[in-house]
Amino acid sequence: MASAATIAQLLTSTLNPDPNVRITAELKLSESLTNPQHWSPFFQQFKGNAPPVEVKSQIRNVVFQGLSDPIRKIRSLCAHTLSTIAMSDWPDEYPDLLTSLLGLLSSGSPDSVHGAMQVFTEFIRTELTEDQILPILRELLPVLLSILGANEQHTPLTRSRTIAVFRQCVEALYMVKDLHPQAVKEASASVLPVWLDAFKVLLDLDPRQDVSGASWDGLAIRIQVFRTLDKIHTSFPRALAPYLPAYLNASLTHLQALFPIFYAYYLSPTPAGDVPQSEDGENVELTRLAAPLVDFVSAVARGGRARAWFEENGRLGTVVDAAVKWAQMTSENEDDWASDANLFVSQEDDETQAYSVRVAVFDLLSSLLQRAPVPACAALETASQSVVNESRSAREAGNADWWRPLEGLLAVLGSQSDAILECLEDEKDSGRAAPLNIGYLLSEVIPSLLTLSECPFLQGRCLVFASRYSKLLPTEVAGQYLDAAVQVIEASETGIPFKISAVKAIHNFCEGIEDSALVTVAPRITRDLGPFLLQTTEDTLSLVLETLGVVVAVDGSKWLTVGLANDLVLALLEVWTKNIKDPIFLSVLTDIFSSIAGSPTPGVYETAVKQTLPKLTAAIANSDPEQSWIASSAIELVTSLVEGAPDARLGEGFFAAVAPNLFACMKVAEDRDVLQNGVSLLTLVIRKDVNQLLNWTGADGQSGLSSVLGVIARLLLNQDESGGLFVGDLIIHLLRRAGDAVLPVLPELLEAMLNRMATAKTATFLQSLIIPFAFLIYNQRDTVLNLVEGVSVAGRPALDVLLNTWCENAETFQGFWPTRVSSLALGQLLVADRASVQTTL
Repeated sequence: MASAATIAQLLTSTLNPDPNVRITAELKLSESLTNPQHWSPFFQQFKGNAPPVEVKSQIRNVVFQGLSDPIRKIRSLCAHTLSTIAMSDWPDEYPDLLTSLLGLLSSGSPDSVHGAMQVFTEFIRTELTEDQILPILRELLPVLLSILGANEQHTPLTRSRTIAVFRQCVEALYMVKDLHPQAVKEASASVLPVWLDAFKVLLDLDPRQDVSGASWDGLAIRIQVFRTLDKIHTSFPRALAPYLPAYLNASLTHLQALFPIFYAYYLSPTPAGDVPQSEDGENVELTRLAAPLVDFVSAVARGGRARAWFEENGRLGTVVDAAVKWAQMTSENEDDWASDANLFVSQEDDETQAYSVRVAVFDLLSSLLQRAPVPACAALETASQSVVNESRSAREAGNADWWRPLEGLLAVLGSQSDAILECLEDEKDSGRAAPLNIGYLLSEVIPSLLTLSECPFLQGRCLVFASRYSKLLPTEVAGQYLDAAVQVIEASETGIPFKISAVKAIHNFCEGIEDSALVTVAPRITRDLGPFLLQTTEDTLSLVLETLGVVVAVDGSKWLTVGLANDLVLALLEVWTKNIKDPIFLSVLTDIFSSIAGSPTPGVYETAVKQTLPKLTAAIANSDPEQSWIASSAIELVTSLVEGAPDARLGEGFFAAVAPNLFACMKVAEDRDVLQNGVSLLTLVIRKDVNQLLNWTGADGQSGLSSVLGVIARLLLNQDESGGLFVGDLIIHLLRRAGDAVLPVLPELLEAMLNRMATAKTATFLQSLIIPFAFLIYNQRDTVLNLVEGVSVAGRPALDVLLNTWCENAETFQGFWPTRVSSLALGQLLVADRASVQTTL
């Protein structure tokens, strides 16, 4: 273990301005810190002996003194260290910790207060038990409140941290709400109103005062207030309800009052300057205030407790108008997205969007449309008219950023397309006028903007917007938009944003319009997207794959040619090779392979098999337990080919090509995914073309049926039941499809299943063992009972084991078919005139 002097020297070197010295020191420090931990057996890394009690006490005292150090980094490091020490030492070895921390908070020293609060933030979240929370909060919260109110004594950042600690307290109270309902009710009733009143006072102050000088640190208080209000709304909504109108008024005031500053610093082509940096290095920006503010309004709207506020005096329209303005793309967004395709794609994807003001606005509109669809659509109509007219005027006046509000509007409307389309359809069905005229935007606004190469983000947004509302377009017009998107992909001079938007639009159009309008253009799109498979990565590659998946599936892949399928399969295999560990890519790839294999065009399936099987079977042979994902993903891709193939037409030699490596892999594999995927593939082969399995014989002389039975036997013996969850399906399909071929080994198979049934623990595995018996009993009751009656399991009659286990677990069976066959088979048993059954039941 490195000495204290060595670590001290390394820490000093990490602050060296010379990057070579600094990086070397960081690496050596990292190596030193991976050594065993010698503080307390509480920690998993502990090795050797703990220091004497006196030594630990001295160390704690020194670290505690560091909480008051004038250097902020030292305070932060000491706070982290003390929080870690508290995990093992408090309260038994360090009983005075809380008292000492409260003393620092009350000391009046800004440094001491800062250090103590950093400890409390971590401490309250992780260390307090249910019984400790309430007594500690009674002492802590009044001290925090006094610091929050001492604006002349403490900096805005220090005061903001009191709110962050209070939020942790609220969360802690909520966690013990069920255990101590009365105590928490009393605590919240006495504590929350005081803080909520304080928050109201703080938010009533003009927010512009916090952005008018050289420091914006005052925003930190407002940021923490809105984050905490959101937490209280989630945890103690009743306590917050009386305050909601005041807080919503404050929220709207903030959005309106601060937007000119937001425009000047974040949107304007000639920014007012750089956003001031916080004195503590914290990220205090308008965007970090607007996002939690909008989140809070969204949560309130979704909860429905302030419906009257939104309905009064046209406030809903005012909120929507303000929100749409804040959804604009910032200059920083523009720079980042123009140069990073993956970043641009991720902010467009509903599932991977990074947290931002724009995403918060999307969520707010979703909440409003969910609660009041028609009024929300009407508000969006008013906002749309305003933005379109203002953008037109700004463009005519020569403003360089005229496009920004329009792009933001289309982004908002596009993000809510499903809810808006549903509302418009409902109103149409009811004979009422549409509250939002999307058709006007599609016919009068969008077309003229698609040629503006100087505004690539607006161009792209127009394409994506049109694709999201393709249901409202006549088929011919939708086809024209689709053709425009294809031309964008084909144009070599097109930039990243427009190209990616075109791919996204193609994806949406292919999902939203009739196959008849896509068949003629599908081959062209596939050829155009092919090169992207080898040029893109991460989110962009995911988008290209998903789009290809939708395109290839058009009209059942009837349009796919042998040549195109050959090129596509080769490119997809290369994508798989480069991204073999990525489960998302694998999921999309299996869908595409299944679609290709399912094409009725003569020769396409055979081409796919010819190109893929050699590479995939070689990968299945890789049974290295440290690289189990290679075999697992290869088996999945082979399974996707079988899924797409027509019944009884896997093609001559298909199973013979796969079987040797597959069975060899499953003899030694321990990984659950490998085993489950292998079972799924065998099950599908049996269902699709069982004769290929029955007619195959391995080099060792074992038949396909024997090899399958070997797999089943291994899964039944495996103590890790997760690997055998699908063994029941395999057995049932074997019984149904293999027919007489299974009869000679049926007694042995049933006995193995009964023996495993006696020791099985999980409900899903038990279902896998019981349902095959249910299937057999329903179809051949007496034959099966004759077999079972002659067997014993650990000294018990096997029939007793079967029926008792079955009846105990029947209510937990999942799936319609298993539940149905179980009930039918039990009915057969009830009417069976057999003493063994009557005795057991």
